[in-house]
Amino acid sequence: MRISVVLLVLLSFAAAAAVAVGAPPAAPAPRKARAPYPKAKGLTAHAPYESGECGTCHKREGAKEAGALLKQGAELCYRCHDEIQAALKRSRVHAPVKKDCLACHNPHNSPYRKLLVTEQTALCQTCHDKTSRAAAGAKVKHDAVTHGNRCMNCHNPHASDVDHLLAKLPFDLCVECHAKDNLVDHDGRRLAGMKKILDENREWHAPVAAKDCSACHNPHGNDRFRLLTAEYPAQFYASYDPKNYALCFECHNPEIAATPKTTTLTRFRDGDRNMHYLHINRADRGRTCRACHGVHAANKPHLIRDGVPYGSKGWVLKIRYVRTPTGGVCEKSCHGPYTYDNGGPSGTAGAKGKKK
Repeated sequence: MRISVVLLVLLSFAAAAAVAVGAPPAAPAPRKARAPYPKAKGLTAHAPYESGECGTCHKREGAKEAGALLKQGAELCYRCHDEIQAALKRSRVHAPVKKDCLACHNPHNSPYRKLLVTEQTALCQTCHDKTSRAAAGAKVKHDAVTHGNRCMNCHNPHASDVDHLLAKLPFDLCVECHAKDNLVDHDGRRLAGMKKILDENREWHAPVAAKDCSACHNPHGNDRFRLLTAEYPAQFYASYDPKNYALCFECHNPEIAATPKTTTLTRFRDGDRNMHYLHINRADRGRTCRACHGVHAANKPHLIRDGVPYGSKGWVLKIRYVRTPTGGVCEKSCHGPYTYDNGGPSGTAGAKGKKK
């Protein structure tokens, strides 16, 4: 009996592993019901099997013979699990659900929760190998993938009306977890609650306004800090190299940080002196973009921050930026009071910047 069970399980994994990497997993062919595991502690059992009511699923052929199944494939399961049948009305249905529940569940008993044929993450990996390998090999892990219900933290294993079988819209999923105040990143640094940030700041960064967290973050894991999809400096100060700002330059013009003088690229200039270039393009203590801009949201136009956390103790460096009709003023922030004049909306060069 034990050899038969092992062979059945190995055959199910071999069929799943045959799915091409990167291609949607095909629905497995219906199979005979799996034999039960040998009796052991820790097994979870299907209620009809545990109560000895084999006739719920089988045509009885004697006192000790369960006999043939009353129906084939998922149709048998739907006789009781009508909630799963109702899920088929959703726009995205997991392929195994349509034909063969036994691709994932043992109908008799199991040492795993929900009567799964093997541990949950390993089971998902049998078909979704490319994603699983990328997540396992990532230097920076996403807790949603490694803790709690893991894959099921975000995905519905049966059906959904959202792409990729997500349990909710991606933005809602992210904010739901990242609204907590006790989250920390991979280095143990505390992460600000996103709900609070978005509720208190009226100007949202375009990807956030589009509710597209994956525009900047990889939800399964990555080698970059904060799961970023492209390069961006992790420090407050960084030597300038355009490759280090690949994430920003996917949307923003890289010339804004590479051109010393301009009257067209930006209004953050003193006459024709490009103040973005002045702050960022430095070999020693170049300020990263988030020194002045909120990466998710802020209250001032152009996502200018009120202040930025500085150092490891959580102290906030106040920026105190005030916009003027022809420029702006920063007062007692990274430097002494300083004003700049760009000549106004016409774009003509104004007076040279000066300390107040």
